[in-house]
Amino acid sequence: MSRLAVPLATTADRPVNGVALTIVVILFILVAGLGFFAARWRAGKETGLHSLDEWGLGGRGFGTWVTWFLLGGDLYTAYTFVAVPAAMWATGAVSGFFAVPYTIVLYPIVFLLMSRLWSVSHRHGFVTPADFVGGRYGSRALTVAVALTGIVATMPYIALQLVGIKAVLTVLGLGSAQNVLLTDLPLIIAFVVLAAYTYTSGLRAPALIAVVKDLLIYLAVIVAVIYLPIKFGGWDNIFGAAQAKLDAISPATGKPAGVFIPGAASYSAYWTLALGSAMALFMYPHSVTGVLATKSRNTIRKNAAVLPLYSLMLGFLALLGYAAIYAGTKPIDLNGAVNPQLVVPQLFLDNFPAWFAGIALAAIAIGALVPAAIMSIAAANLFTRNIYRDLIRPDADPRQEAKVSKIASLVVKFGALIFVIAMDQSAAINMQLLGGIWILQTFPAIVAGLYTRWFHRWALFAGWVAGIIYGTVAAYNVVNPVTKANFGGSIAAIPGTNVQVYIAVVAFAINLIVAAVLSLVFRAMKLPDGKDITRNSDYGADEDDPKVAQLQREYPLGETRGGTF
Repeated sequence: MSRLAVPLATTADRPVNGVALTIVVILFILVAGLGFFAARWRAGKETGLHSLDEWGLGGRGFGTWVTWFLLGGDLYTAYTFVAVPAAMWATGAVSGFFAVPYTIVLYPIVFLLMSRLWSVSHRHGFVTPADFVGGRYGSRALTVAVALTGIVATMPYIALQLVGIKAVLTVLGLGSAQNVLLTDLPLIIAFVVLAAYTYTSGLRAPALIAVVKDLLIYLAVIVAVIYLPIKFGGWDNIFGAAQAKLDAISPATGKPAGVFIPGAASYSAYWTLALGSAMALFMYPHSVTGVLATKSRNTIRKNAAVLPLYSLMLGFLALLGYAAIYAGTKPIDLNGAVNPQLVVPQLFLDNFPAWFAGIALAAIAIGALVPAAIMSIAAANLFTRNIYRDLIRPDADPRQEAKVSKIASLVVKFGALIFVIAMDQSAAINMQLLGGIWILQTFPAIVAGLYTRWFHRWALFAGWVAGIIYGTVAAYNVVNPVTKANFGGSIAAIPGTNVQVYIAVVAFAINLIVAAVLSLVFRAMKLPDGKDITRNSDYGADEDDPKVAQLQREYPLGETRGGTF
């Protein structure tokens, strides 16, 4: 294995790996150039990037292969590649391997739901899920609730991409417990570049970069799952070491350190975590942004069929956490504490030639740029469409919307950067866990609306409030057994039982029950409902079908921004 220790080492015990760092820097510069070039890729000749359709949705023209890379880069983030094997290394299958069935369950949901959302959004020019909710229910209160939930849930998700980059920089030796500026400067530079090319190129930049990122990830994972078992004497040795570590009693808790194979007591936590996460993922605005950027509903269905290839890769990636146990990988952070997020970068650096480790670490770092860009664009679009335009400037034209969204995307990115630099990364992880609980509470309004108008708008709003409150309180009451801090996890017992489940699923059930009961009550009281501007035919429209503007003369739709508070 080739190593180059540079005297410029920023920590006493971790020299800068010059070869790996050089590879990472070169690949980062190449993808940054690709990001700026994307401004001229498929740009609309008449509008340029001066509308949300062009800047925020890539012209709504991405085909099957571009969408495959875009959604893959969007859903399988840098934090996924860091956190899943880290969870396997630290606590085992329940908190780590659940991600594999979760992504398998996800794609039938995408196949059934997202094509309908694409069709109605194509007809009406909806850019965000909150746009659809507003058009379907005619309630600005519900629209703002969905928009704010999306923005707040997305912010820590962006911050966690920074955690992935920070893990790479740490193992490369670019960090010092004594010099905070030196530690954070590379991270700041990376996100300044990200902000610049996202502002310039919009969604086209992550769409192009995702191709490079995914190819690098596939290369790194395939080589690792073939080479490491050969080096370590086979998977039997790896699994044996993992079982021994996870079955060992933790002195801090007096219980096993983790779960190698989930037992009966873990079944409910495992399946609810997988199901709830699958239901929540495409409620995130960045997932919807990737869907609405496609050119047809059939493109979405094709992708729902081929995207499970990523799940296969994710399964291999998860097993690298067990490989790191056998390898004796020591993920030591700058403060001398064990940090599981460093496991995969350290595993590559310890067991591969420096040049290949550089490729793998670059894949993780670049893997942060794609979802961070899409997430910031999606959050900015929510702010622009559903707060700025709906509440502040209803007469904003497309150029003004694009300008506001570009500025908002900068604010979102730098807010996430400050969050990571100024706070402990556990705060970002806790907020992301909360974000998953919160975003699932938009499921009834969005998904039910794709099929029925039965729910009353105020009942859906009340259900959202109930789900948010319960989920937040329940998550707060989970105490980390080691640190004794609140927000220590996302698994808790169903009230009145000892059955441990994913908190978001219970919150969702409460949400749905409140919405259903109050819908019956409000309809019995004959409370006025909002105006629905959609038609049944909208939900099956394809790329060749006329948009609402073209149908207006024959079937007047009236007010296109429906509803009051």
